[in-house]
Amino acid sequence: MANRTWNELRANRTARMTPAEKGTYSEAYDEAALAHELATLVYDARTAAGVTQTELARRMGTHQSVIARLENGGGVPSIPTLDRLARALGMHLRIAVDDGERGPVVNAG
Repeated sequence: MANRTWNELRANRTARMTPAEKGTYSEAYDEAALAHELATLVYDARTAAGVTQTELARRMGTHQSVIARLENGGGVPSIPTLDRLARALGMHLRIAVDDGERGPVVNAG
């Protein structure tokens, strides 16, 4: 079996789908991509602040497992959760909408 890239495998899979299946798949893929982007943001912000998962959880009034799930892309966190996270790290949450290419949803800088 020849090695194939993720994009080739995805294209092959979606080519066999009905339009309804493509819509559902596309939505799920987009949500997973967003969860991954936010997971990276959470991890980067926490490590840049020099804070452990346990300490961040304490500051947010939650459990370490919640922070681990956020950093593993276990779902898309709510805006109030992102705001609590930012405040716990001494940051401000800023959300922007623009007409450019999709990029980071929230900037930790």
